[in-house]
Amino acid sequence: MENNTFVVEQANLKRDASVITDFQLKLAFESEDLKLNSKTVEVGVEHVFKNPHVGTYYVALKNEKVVASLLTLKEWSDWRARNVLWIHSVYVDSEFRRTGIFKSMYQHLQEIVDGSDELAGLRLYVDKSNQVAIDTYHFLEMNKEHYHLFEWLK
Repeated sequence: MENNTFVVEQANLKRDASVITDFQLKLAFESEDLKLNSKTVEVGVEHVFKNPHVGTYYVALKNEKVVASLLTLKEWSDWRARNVLWIHSVYVDSEFRRTGIFKSMYQHLQEIVDGSDELAGLRLYVDKSNQVAIDTYHFLEMNKEHYHLFEWLK
C-alpha cells in the first residue's frame, strides 16, 4: 500500500531486521521503561523472519527509510473457524508520529484480512496508560467492548 509520502509493505530480513530490533528496544524503554537485552531481541526478531509460521513483520518506508514497524501473529479462533491477526510490537519513529503512518499500516492489514477467507479480523492490546494509542485505535473504529487481557509472564 502506498500513499503520497510513504509505503507499507511486508518486511524483509536483510533490509529490516536491524531497524526492527532497534525499534523494539526503543518501544520497551518508551512504553514500559524496560531495558531489554539487544542480543536477545535481535535473535527474537530474526526468528520471526526465519520461521514465517510464527508471524509477519510489516514496515512503513519514507524515501526508502524504515520509519515504522509492526508484527502480526495468527491466533486460531474455533468460534470463527479462521485465524485472527494480532497486531504486536507497533513502533513509529518519533519523528513520524501523528502523521497517519499507523492508520495506513492498519488499513493495509484490513485489506489483507478482507481479501482472505482464512482470516477473521484484527486484534491488538495496548497498555492502559497509553492514552494516545487508545485514542488512535478508537479513531480507527476498533473497540474494547468484548475482552479484557490477562497474562502471566515468566
